[in-house]
Amino acid sequence: MTMQSQGPSGPPDFQSAANRRQKARAAGMHPDYWYAVEQDRNVKRGQVVEVTFWKRSIALFRGEDGALRAIDNRCAHRQLKLTLGAVQGNQLVCPYHGWCYDGRGQVVDIPHELFGRPMPNLRVRSYPVKVRYGLVFIFPGDPALAEKRTIPDIPEIEGPDAWPCIPLDATWKAHHSMIIDNVCDFTHAHLHRKYKPFVNSRLTRYEAVGDSVLVSYDTQVGMGPLTQHMFDRKEVNMSAMELGYQYPYQWSNTDGKIKHWLFVLPIDERTTRAFFLFHFTGVKLPFLPVNIPRRVLRYVLRAANFFQIEPLLREDGVAVEAEQLGYEQHYDEPVAELNPAVNLFQQLTIRKWEEYLASADDGRSRVQLRT
Repeated sequence: MTMQSQGPSGPPDFQSAANRRQKARAAGMHPDYWYAVEQDRNVKRGQVVEVTFWKRSIALFRGEDGALRAIDNRCAHRQLKLTLGAVQGNQLVCPYHGWCYDGRGQVVDIPHELFGRPMPNLRVRSYPVKVRYGLVFIFPGDPALAEKRTIPDIPEIEGPDAWPCIPLDATWKAHHSMIIDNVCDFTHAHLHRKYKPFVNSRLTRYEAVGDSVLVSYDTQVGMGPLTQHMFDRKEVNMSAMELGYQYPYQWSNTDGKIKHWLFVLPIDERTTRAFFLFHFTGVKLPFLPVNIPRRVLRYVLRAANFFQIEPLLREDGVAVEAEQLGYEQHYDEPVAELNPAVNLFQQLTIRKWEEYLASADDGRSRVQLRT
């Protein structure tokens, strides 16, 4: 068997990949989209945190005015990580020589001697930032496209009648494509046999539409010991679910009453942070035909997160991390995927990464021609 490899360190890179699975597991994500990078509540005034988009370290900081800013996590002087420094006012200060950066990444103050030179015009890259749904989003691609691309609208969790939603996130040592495969492929019901979020699933639709993959299952939803009593099955159709991979975002919908969105943050080839927004309505008191008032639902959601959703996500985390290790050891084994929807997810991931690589190569060619 011919080995396709980077060398002794592991699987092939994207260019040398020999099949669809290898390409999908080596692909990055197209940067010209908004990516969730942190929960808004986790960045306090005067605090800086490091976030990473596909091996690119970014310093996310909140000034004393409450506004968030994001710049490359390096000092233009000696390249130290700016997250080792501190926020002063609305600026970020390097811990080494005290060079001070504003939210545009511009060096605005150097506190030491300039040796007779004028203040240098130096800056590092800055990134557009938005806060929505309790999450901080960064646009790591071409900033000229930031206003053309949109964060998905989730009307159910906005406005005065918003459904309760408490963001959850986890960082898993697994490639982002494995996580998309996991959340959209219901053949892994065996993994969740204790909590039974879905059982007896049958794929009824899988279709690629533009930059999306749409999937439908006939399945019994919420059959766990707690969740099977939380919804009035006469009012909510719990026997089917729709899912979508709306690149680079993923969602699900059960009869318009039980929904979630997933925003993945690709950190590198084997690490991904996943931000989940679970939200639902029409919840009733267990064993009683009485709906829970919306003002109480937030407390119910906290309980559901603790007793049901977080344990489920831990099971998924264990599985995808084990899959990552298995892939790294056996990446050249024959592909044995049975679910045709998974093939579509992987094809979309590959195509979007190829689009980005082609645009990046074109940009470099234009620069070379000008010079």
